[in-house]
Amino acid sequence: MGQDQTKQQIEKGLQLYQSNQTEKALEVWMKVLEKSSDLMGRFRVLGCLVTAHSEMGRYKEMLKFAVVQIDTARELEDADFLLESYLNLARSNEKLCEFHKTISYCKTCLGLPGTRAGAQLGGQVSLSMGNAFLGLSVFQKALESFEKALRYAHNNDDTMLECRVCCSLGSFYAQVKDYEKALFFPCKAAELVNDYGKGWSLKYRAMSQYHMAVAYRLLGHLGSAMECCEESMKIALQHGDRPLQALCLLCFADIHRSRGDLELSQLKLHCLSESIYRSKGLQRELRAHVVRFHECVEETELYCGLCGESIGEKNSRLQALPCSHIFHHRCLQNNGTRSCPNCRRSSMKPGFV
Repeated sequence: MGQDQTKQQIEKGLQLYQSNQTEKALEVWMKVLEKSSDLMGRFRVLGCLVTAHSEMGRYKEMLKFAVVQIDTARELEDADFLLESYLNLARSNEKLCEFHKTISYCKTCLGLPGTRAGAQLGGQVSLSMGNAFLGLSVFQKALESFEKALRYAHNNDDTMLECRVCCSLGSFYAQVKDYEKALFFPCKAAELVNDYGKGWSLKYRAMSQYHMAVAYRLLGHLGSAMECCEESMKIALQHGDRPLQALCLLCFADIHRSRGDLELSQLKLHCLSESIYRSKGLQRELRAHVVRFHECVEETELYCGLCGESIGEKNSRLQALPCSHIFHHRCLQNNGTRSCPNCRRSSMKPGFV
């Protein structure tokens, strides 16, 4: 496969990926990797595979492709490509919670000779390093790295990077229990999305909404927390963002726990655990959580108010209305009303579970 055909196939994969046909996009990119003799094309497709597996939560595969990308960058003998590949390696280790390795690879990036890409990627390197320090609870160095990343973003008018840094700062201040700032920075990220994010991926909106939900919950504003978390989950479901779906489920559980809805929070956690163990093929643990899930359904009398079926017995899409009543999505569509069938309150802002 030559240079032109490689480029065409990469673009085809990108179009599939942007239309949420992720598995088909991966198939196209893997064929390029197998058949292309164009080193620059191979480097680019490896970057696509790293990003895709990151958003799908397949972090070991992400790491595998990042390692191959470094070997390709060395073959190309280009400092810009080497910097980008080391950054992807740092991010892969960050996702796997290998924070010491993340910091080491970030330092390698910063120690590379001056490159054209340095000004663009330096902020992302500082952001990844800040996230790693935060994971290690080294708060002073985390804050210094985030501030450095923010300076890169401002100096280069990189609003997308600024949005990501603001979300990380939200996590930082949530951990140090400064909840007002934990809300301020995700709100700033949401403003950036509204002002500049017309052509951005929806994941930036989802990310800011999730961090706002966390801060609102910590501040005790549970209604706002639920609304933001529902918006984030809706986007995560549309785009198949498994890591964000998991974070939203945990946030939902925390909100219900804060409300005192302990049974419903347990239900969500058992549902999340079931999907995790199913994906890993751990049958004994899977069976245990399936049993607990059904026990929780019985204990909470969680049934669809329209068809009467127990919610959770089948893999069906659910919809939670602002009044907190839950129904099968298909049942609400077939019902045709714009108010809750149980209490008749307005259902203009449904949330997805």
